[in-house]
Amino acid sequence: MRDFEAGIKTMEESSKEMSEVFKQFDNGIFPEQPIERVYFHDVKTFLRYITPKRFELLDNLHHNGASSVRALAKLLNRHYKNVFDDVKLLEQIGLVEKDEAGLYSVPWDEVSASFKLAA
Repeated sequence: MRDFEAGIKTMEESSKEMSEVFKQFDNGIFPEQPIERVYFHDVKTFLRYITPKRFELLDNLHHNGASSVRALAKLLNRHYKNVFDDVKLLEQIGLVEKDEAGLYSVPWDEVSASFKLAA
């Protein structure tokens, strides 16, 4: 079981969180299940990366299993180039993985996203 967390954090908040994790490691405390993370600096940037079309792509990959870009484009009824660009971007930020056969998948059992509303 693998989990992925996406959120909005400042560099300061991210650094503080990493510092806490390293302190735990130094004390021999390791998480039962690692959670992979990606953070964005603000909601605007988050929404630029996680668009409704990309979310639909992630959802389809998760439910239908590994797929080629061509098969995914056909399933989503979208142009190949647009799906290819979305898959590559999602792969860069870690939400999609490519296997040895060249198929893309979403290996996460859960993707959590959170952000704070402006004060």
